[in-house]
Amino acid sequence: MVLVLRNRSDPSLGSSHSQDDDERSLTGGASALGRRGQRQWKQVTASMKGFAGRLSISGLVLLLCMVSLVSQLRQDGVIVHSHIDVNSLWTSSSSSGWRPSSAPRSFWPPPPKKSNGYLVVRCNGGLNQQRSAICNAVLAARIMNATLVLPELDTNSFWNDKSGFAGIYDVEHFIKSLRHDVKIVESLPYVSDKKKKKMKAFQIAPPRDGPPSWYETEALAKMKQHGAIYLTPFSHRLAEEVPNAEYQRLRCRVNFHALRFKPDVMQLSNQIVSRLRAEGHFMSIHLRFEMDMLAFAGCLAIFKPEEQEILRKYREQNFAKKRLVYNERRLIGKCPLTPEEVGLILQAMGFDNSTRLYLAAGDIFGGERFMQPLREMYPHLENRTTVAAPEELEAVQAEGRGLLGPAVDYMVCLLSDIFMPTYDGPSNFANNLLGHRLYYGFRTSIQPNRKALAPIFMARESGGGAAAANFEAMVRGVMSGGTFGRSHRRVNPESFYTNPWPECFCRKESDDPRERCPANTRMNATASEEEGSDGIKRVLSDDVE
Repeated sequence: MVLVLRNRSDPSLGSSHSQDDDERSLTGGASALGRRGQRQWKQVTASMKGFAGRLSISGLVLLLCMVSLVSQLRQDGVIVHSHIDVNSLWTSSSSSGWRPSSAPRSFWPPPPKKSNGYLVVRCNGGLNQQRSAICNAVLAARIMNATLVLPELDTNSFWNDKSGFAGIYDVEHFIKSLRHDVKIVESLPYVSDKKKKKMKAFQIAPPRDGPPSWYETEALAKMKQHGAIYLTPFSHRLAEEVPNAEYQRLRCRVNFHALRFKPDVMQLSNQIVSRLRAEGHFMSIHLRFEMDMLAFAGCLAIFKPEEQEILRKYREQNFAKKRLVYNERRLIGKCPLTPEEVGLILQAMGFDNSTRLYLAAGDIFGGERFMQPLREMYPHLENRTTVAAPEELEAVQAEGRGLLGPAVDYMVCLLSDIFMPTYDGPSNFANNLLGHRLYYGFRTSIQPNRKALAPIFMARESGGGAAAANFEAMVRGVMSGGTFGRSHRRVNPESFYTNPWPECFCRKESDDPRERCPANTRMNATASEEEGSDGIKRVLSDDVE
């Protein structure tokens, strides 16, 4: 099977992606689709003279998309012959001889006894935006030969969470795991024992996606001048694509080994997974249909007028002003899938209504009105509040809007048999999980191509044509082109955190020395100790070193 249309870009909250980029994607896509479907276009234009002038730009693009999509799918035989073996998806994808490895493969000296100063960072955003920022902070400290102060976590009003690093992660494990890479302390030192006054860090606003050279020059100069620097905000402040593979492997050591949630979160996550597994396979779905994402994406038209007004106000208060048209956004893959669309995709792929789904989600905007169609298609819906007892959630403070609930959801999704995100973008929950699941055993992930699926859904909603008659086959044709957790080359704009292959993988036998697994020497033993086919079991163990 082939992937019919590729989704080029899915910006996250805080992305620098512009409206102009969206419009170029829209018009460029329409041009390409028009060339491929020129013959079919001529056949339909004769019957629509006078009507075309009344179509909106998004309507014209939808028509072009559908003509080309139907033509391509028929040409490839997908509509008739598409088939997805869902039974095979319940097991991990083939590793093709690759195994996770973030241990150094070249000279990697331990941090010097004397550092150049202290690095303090404030990690803004949600749980997983903060997670990638922490990985970048460790790498920045290594680049500058700095002592890293335990990163500060944002306590903004949306999350209303003041847990801090120690309230979410295992601090002792974090510091111990990275002892061969960077020096880490829990706070800045006192400058005077008598006055009990702590050192003050010089505040700098680092550039977005700054190169390592900025940290080696400007940031380091300020650190040497003041003794400590405070970088804020620190989301997306170090370029993801860097030519040094050892730097990328350090990020993997932080992300997949050092950043372990505190023991009570890990224990509750393990209990939830065990209860779900007791009844067989289960699929986790990150249902990104909350107010903040819908307002950011500009996907308002499907809501009631009063709901649209709520989204507009939220957008005005939190995001840059842009011209956003729902159908245009949807056609270029910028709108999260609705709960109903999730169910329709799973049905088309061949998952029956006995399939058990674990939903990782916040408050679904629009409430039960949007959840009911999915519930009717798949009645076995679970989440952390239905599997864990209230007192269990309360014990780890995972019952509210804060970051500990998403931490539990993260671990359950990591360990699920299949994971499916409904919206992805740099540094968020879904993309970090995709990379984590790839690292721990090529675990099956289903990534819907929203851009390719949008015209199929929209044609179905309009109630006619080839798309309605062949809806499920056309959805299967798009979905059959996914990687389903297999290794694949990273292609822009895919994030390193989504796909750390090949830098953080190795082969025991390879003609290419860059691919060979490193010897398990004393220097890299710490980085290697959790790697291997049983990595996930070790991650949940309380006695991991």
